[in-house]
Amino acid sequence: MTSRRSVLRFLGYGSAALGAAALLTSGCARFRTDRAEDDYPPIGEFVDVDGTQVHYLTKGTGPDLVLIHGAGGNLREFTFDLMDRLTGRYRVTAFDRPGLGYTGRAPGIDTHPTATVAETPLQQAQLLRSASAALGLEAPIVVGHSFGGIVGYAWAVLDMDDPSPSSASAVVSLAGVALPWPGGLGAYYTVNASAFGGAVTVPFLSAFVPESVVTDRITATFKPQPVPEGYTEHIGARLTLRPDTFRANTRQVAYLRPHVVELSKRYPELTLPIEILHGTDDTTVPIDIHSERLVKIIPSANLTVMQGVGHMPHHADPQTTIAAIDRAFARR
Repeated sequence: MTSRRSVLRFLGYGSAALGAAALLTSGCARFRTDRAEDDYPPIGEFVDVDGTQVHYLTKGTGPDLVLIHGAGGNLREFTFDLMDRLTGRYRVTAFDRPGLGYTGRAPGIDTHPTATVAETPLQQAQLLRSASAALGLEAPIVVGHSFGGIVGYAWAVLDMDDPSPSSASAVVSLAGVALPWPGGLGAYYTVNASAFGGAVTVPFLSAFVPESVVTDRITATFKPQPVPEGYTEHIGARLTLRPDTFRANTRQVAYLRPHVVELSKRYPELTLPIEILHGTDDTTVPIDIHSERLVKIIPSANLTVMQGVGHMPHHADPQTTIAAIDRAFARR
């Protein structure tokens, strides 16, 4: 009897400790989320697409140009420098991708912590193209960085099957994902994109991961170039640590490869102008796996190889980036 009571007492203490830990984690995550949103509020406006609020910022006049950020980012990626360089010649619209920044999830996506689904590149392209149409954007040049690159290619594939006034007139890829890669993405994405990760590890990391880890990841993304002064303070990377955003981002990346496989089957059909900038020192989206192979598949694709440049070509050389966009416009 005494032993049974001891076990029950131990289980009771254990349950109480787990409950307290869960409350602490939830409270800390909520505090950090509120602080991030206070420090980095929306800087654009919102357009409703089938019940999803899409956050966007439009500046400038001229032909339409759409900017799509990469994994873990938001539209502030482009407001740091590139956007203002383009507004004298284009009407530039930058979007937050679904689930990131301040854009909601695409219609029909299960947002439960244990869900293991995410928006495909085609679903993301559909949402952003619909938002573009609602805003009156016509035949935009679609510029995508990193994960935004595959969304740009998906936009072009979508246009072949379902033309729209907001069909892309050209695509510009900035170190963009394009083709299937060998192997997996490692434990970080495998665990955090899982049902267990969504319910347990994501809230814990959201609550307690040091902000120095975020800074270190930004540094690694820019290598071998230095992080521009003021970039880390501007970008609002802490928004990605919000639990809902964390889940959306890790799931989109973790489950991306099969969708890239399917999209790549349609690439030989593409005929619109495609301009690609890619650095030889990019270890995040290696040039040999993605862009160097892509130009052998799509005759209308032109690759500018940037020697010694890492994963952020638009920061490393904004003028070369603008020249690629201008070439895409001239080739339409």
